[in-house]
Amino acid sequence: MVIIAFSEKTSKILPRIICRRFKHCAPIIPAGRNMVMYQFTAPGRIAKIDINMHGIRRLRAAGWRFVYMPCDAPNGFECDGALTCVDLSKRALRIHAPWLLTPDGLYMHLHK
Repeated sequence: MVIIAFSEKTSKILPRIICRRFKHCAPIIPAGRNMVMYQFTAPGRIAKIDINMHGIRRLRAAGWRFVYMPCDAPNGFECDGALTCVDLSKRALRIHAPWLLTPDGLYMHLHK
């Protein structure tokens, strides 16, 4: 299972201008008994944050929304070279859709 977390807040300027609702997303991938949240910070810079269900509940209380996908991340998930948070999330889901450029677009695509 891969979880994609969506937030209405971001520190980046461009998403605040062009995105209506969700301005940031991050994949959460199971790793043993816990999970790892891959947080895009800048092109080529990804922070790996250990997270558990308590952490997910805290994010939900802070306004994050989650989409649970019944697929597995690629073996040896490579997050190096991701250009945006959406690119990182699409890699985790193995989605090859060049027209998906914003967290809003990805959220709507996953809810189809």
